[in-house]
Amino acid sequence: MLTTIRNLLDRSILFISSFALMLLVVTVTWQVFSRYVLNDPSSWTDELARYTMVWLGLLGASYLFGIKGHLAITLLDGYLRGNAHTALQLLINGICFAFVSLAMLKGGMALMGRTTQQLSPALQLPMSTVYSILPISAVIILIYLVLNTLDLFCKPSKK
Repeated sequence: MLTTIRNLLDRSILFISSFALMLLVVTVTWQVFSRYVLNDPSSWTDELARYTMVWLGLLGASYLFGIKGHLAITLLDGYLRGNAHTALQLLINGICFAFVSLAMLKGGMALMGRTTQQLSPALQLPMSTVYSILPISAVIILIYLVLNTLDLFCKPSKK
């Protein structure tokens, strides 16, 4: 069941990220075309490309938590075996869980609340829509952290 949840989440993130990447390519291509060929630069493409890149980056970071590919210092991890290794992973997951819960989820929700009435200059989107990726990616990361923690107890240790 854990594998099914992880696979569904992985596929969803990859699908949305693929769409965001295609949107980014189309937007930047149109921006270059309108500026250099039509001599009439589009006013909204720069803003859409910027917001799409932020969404793509945070979704990609969320996906990295799922595949355990995020940046890590593995010096201590490489020396530990058995229960010590499991305890270290639990500590790391706990620290990550606390940070993501406080900074990304709680902070992102607060930021969304403060920017609901603020509109982006070119697209006239509520900035809370742009910032909504913070709590969205926080929830995804928290789900992956729970799955990764459960994996510590459900799968035989490789060390």
